[in-house]
Amino acid sequence: MFKGEYSHTIDAKGRLIMPSKYRELLGESFVVTRGFDNCLFVFDQEGWEKFESDLRALPIASSNARKLQRFFIGGAVEAEIDKQGRVLIPGVLREHAKLEKNITLLGVGSHIEIWNKESWEQGGSFDNLDEAAEQLMELGIMI
Repeated sequence: MFKGEYSHTIDAKGRLIMPSKYRELLGESFVVTRGFDNCLFVFDQEGWEKFESDLRALPIASSNARKLQRFFIGGAVEAEIDKQGRVLIPGVLREHAKLEKNITLLGVGSHIEIWNKESWEQGGSFDNLDEAAEQLMELGIMI
């Protein structure tokens, strides 16, 4: 399970140092794809296979299902960690998440999110935790 928040930088070539705790969980090969809210999602192989299987099971007659398949599967790339602990983020994915220099990585259970630090600070987190707690209760999650 991925958890925790880390601040890093991405270099001019699009390489990002992956925190060591995440490297251990990701293994040799993993998948990076577009995520909601202008971030990127990073899945280990097992998590990606489940996610992709769920997406492929959606009815092809549904235009929303097709859009989700294109968004996630079409945007996915296989990635590896180099000897310096870095992952190369392709330009099209950097553009989607507006990754320039300062990055925030978040472990959110089944996957990692990669955010432009400023975007995360401005809109990625809840401004009103009372509202978020009420939404959890509506979903049947009690704290």
